[in-house]
Amino acid sequence: MICVFAQTTNVKESIVRGKKVYDKVCLSCHMSDGGGVPKMNPPLIQTDYVLGDKKKIIYIVLHGMSERVPIEDEYYSNNMAPHADLNDQQIADVLTYVRNNFGNKADAVTVAEVKAVRNPIKKK
Repeated sequence: MICVFAQTTNVKESIVRGKKVYDKVCLSCHMSDGGGVPKMNPPLIQTDYVLGDKKKIIYIVLHGMSERVPIEDEYYSNNMAPHADLNDQQIADVLTYVRNNFGNKADAVTVAEVKAVRNPIKKK
């Protein structure tokens, strides 16, 4: 049996830790309200990048992004640096924070999901 209270507490703790990572690493580009900077840094509010496939957003945090991104009829083209220097817990926490703030409501990102993207098993 899974303890829902423990899961809720863990998500809340992850969000608290994630805010600290966000404030240190992400805030300068994506702003305190998650709104980004027009035509440069995309918003983190209600976008497919944030609320969609978790593997994709984990990959972006780990490897950065240099493609031109269309979001709601506006293009964003500032390069995002890779943040592979963050450990798996920090990435899970910051993405859980982003996916549950700025009007977003989505599942938490787990350390196991970050590990799976960072270190994929290659099939022979």
